[in-house]
Amino acid sequence: MTALLDGPLAFVDVETTGGHPLYHRIVEIGVVLARGAAHEESWTTLVNPGVRLPPSIQYLTGIDPTALEAAPRFEDIAGDLARRLEGRLFIAHNARFDHGFVRQELRRTGRAFDARLVCTVKLSRRFHPELPRHNLDALIAYHDLPCAARHRALPDAMVLWQFWRRLRERWPAAEIEAALEAITRRVTLPPQLSPALVDELPEAAGVYRFFGEGDALLYVGQATNLRERVLAHWRSAPRSARAQRLATQTMRVDWTETAGELGARLLEARCVREQAPLYNRHPREEGDALTWHFSDTDAAAGLCALGDGWPEGDCFGLYRNERDARRALTRLAREHRLCLKLLGLESGAGSCIAYSLQRCRGACIGLEPAARHLARTKLALAGERLTPWPYDGAVAIRERGPGIAAWHIVDRWRYLGTITREDDTDENPAIGAAPDAGTRFTAPRGFDVDAYRVLARYLASRPSGVRPWPALA
Repeated sequence: MTALLDGPLAFVDVETTGGHPLYHRIVEIGVVLARGAAHEESWTTLVNPGVRLPPSIQYLTGIDPTALEAAPRFEDIAGDLARRLEGRLFIAHNARFDHGFVRQELRRTGRAFDARLVCTVKLSRRFHPELPRHNLDALIAYHDLPCAARHRALPDAMVLWQFWRRLRERWPAAEIEAALEAITRRVTLPPQLSPALVDELPEAAGVYRFFGEGDALLYVGQATNLRERVLAHWRSAPRSARAQRLATQTMRVDWTETAGELGARLLEARCVREQAPLYNRHPREEGDALTWHFSDTDAAAGLCALGDGWPEGDCFGLYRNERDARRALTRLAREHRLCLKLLGLESGAGSCIAYSLQRCRGACIGLEPAARHLARTKLALAGERLTPWPYDGAVAIRERGPGIAAWHIVDRWRYLGTITREDDTDENPAIGAAPDAGTRFTAPRGFDVDAYRVLARYLASRPSGVRPWPALA
C-alpha cells in the first residue's frame, strides 16, 4: 500500500535566469534525498549559467553574479545530479517548472531524464482545499515550516521535505498513497506514439498538430496549456466516432509554443486556413467572406466581399455566400418590421408585400422617413456590426509569456506574421518598444474571418501594447 510513500524520494528546487527552460538556464539547484520518512542527503550548488543574471533575479534570490562566475557549469555537475535523481520520485513545487529545467539542462549534456513527478501544489490542494492559496509562502505560513532563506534552492527544497513530513504526521498513509498514485498517474498513449511525449509537451500556450500515415496533417489545435490539451485527446474515451478516429490515426505530434493565447489563436487560424487539416472545420475560400454594407445616407443594403478591402461606412454580419446573407437579412426584417424594398431585397412598383400584411411601417411608400428606417435597421443589426479597423495603418501588438516576447503584425484585421524575441528579464526596456521594420511580410489573400474575430475581441479588451508598424525600436 505504500510503494510510493516509502520509496526513494528527491525534493528539488531550482533558481533560474527566467521562466522558460528553452531560453533560460539554472543558476542554483538544491536536492533533498529521502526514503519514506528518513532523510538521506542534502545537496546544493550554484551553477554558472553562461549568460547574464537579470537584475530582477538578483533581487529576488540575493545571488551575487560574481559568485556564479566561479561556480561550475551545468555539464560539470550533470553526472552527480543524474546519479542522485535516478530512480526517485521527483517532488517539487509547480513540479513541471523544476522538472522542465532539469530535463532540458540534462538534455543539453546528452542525458535523457524521465521521472514520475509529484507536485506539492497539487498535494496541498488535495489535502487542504480550504486554503485560498497554495504557493510556497502560503504553505510555510499555514504549516509553520522553517525556511532559512526564501528563493534559494536548498532552503526551498527543505521546505518541501518538511511539508512532506507534516502530511505523513497528519494523514493516513493509505490516503497519501492514493493521492500520489492519482497525481503521478500517466496517460496511456497509443502504441504508435512515443511515451516520451507525456514529459516533452510543455505547459505553455501554443499550437499543436497531429499527423497521420504518410505525415498527412490531420488536425491543428491551439491551447493555453499544450500538455493538458494534447493529452486530453487520450486521457478519456473520445466522445464521438470522429474524435476516436483522430486519436487512433495520429502517428506523430508536434507543436509551436507562443507567447500567449493571442499568438496561439492567430497561428491556429492561419494553419487551418492555409493547410486545411483533414479533421478541422473546412476553412473559407479566399475572399468569400461577405457582409452587408450601409452607407451613411442610402437605406438600401449592399452586399460586398471583404476580400477586396474594408469599405467606408457600416458593415454588418459575416456570411459564407449570398444566399445565407439574404436569408439572414430577410429574417431580421420580418422580426423588426423593416421594409424589404428599402433594404434592396425586393423590387417592383408600389408598396412591399410586407406592408400589405402590416409587417412593414410603410417606408416603401413614404409613411416612414428613410433616415428613420435606416437608423432602425442599424439598431436591429447592432449585434452583428463589424468593428472598423481602429488605426491609421498596420500595427504591432505586443504579447508576453514566460521567456518569450512577441509582436504580432496586423494590417486592417489581416494577420501578417509574428516577430519573437527572448524575454530575458521583466526589466528589459526593449520589450516595450516595437521591433524595427526590417522584417517584411506579405499580406495574405482574402479576408480571414477567424483572425478578425480573434483580433477584434482581443483589442476590445486590451488596447494597450499596440504600436504603429513600421516603427523603429
